[in-house]
Amino acid sequence: MTMKTKAPLPHDFLKNQKVSAIVEAYFEFNHLKQLYRQGWLQRGLPSQNCESVAEHSFCVTLLALFLVESYFPELDKWKVICMALLHDLGEIHAGDFTPLDNVEASEKHRLEYQSVEKVLSKLPGGSTHLALWKEYEAGTSPEARFIHEIDCLEMGLQASVYKQQNLVDPKSFFASAQKVLCDSRLLQILKELEFILS
Repeated sequence: MTMKTKAPLPHDFLKNQKVSAIVEAYFEFNHLKQLYRQGWLQRGLPSQNCESVAEHSFCVTLLALFLVESYFPELDKWKVICMALLHDLGEIHAGDFTPLDNVEASEKHRLEYQSVEKVLSKLPGGSTHLALWKEYEAGTSPEARFIHEIDCLEMGLQASVYKQQNLVDPKSFFASAQKVLCDSRLLQILKELEFILS
């Protein structure tokens, strides 16, 4: 499946070149700056206005940091930040699959796991970070479940920005986020967005 990108993927420039693990990993991370969030494009958003996966991950991480400090002090803040930074690494080589792509969940997970493992296995501490990514994917801790919710909340926030720019109708994105959000404090943020856009 072809993913729409801003530019050729940087890792391709390294073919047949001997570089350190950190340089190679950086060129792989940089894929996320080039990879559009495909769901917006599928809904008709022009590519020149579309965020990248890296921009989304950055905002997820900032939201997670400030929400943990404000409302969720019981969570492990360091783990939350790490998970937020790592949560989209599976898209480096697999791409950004959306529900409209009709990719089986097990196949999506397999491709994303291969991607994360390829990137992290070469780095010091990579096994620790891979374990955190797996924990996030499985949703086996309060921190993992929190990041799943923040991931969807950020989508709702971005949809409200695009609505202000007259680029998308946010209703379907709000509905999608509402299905995932469990915590009343996060649901209240979504309701606030719906109110200011009504």
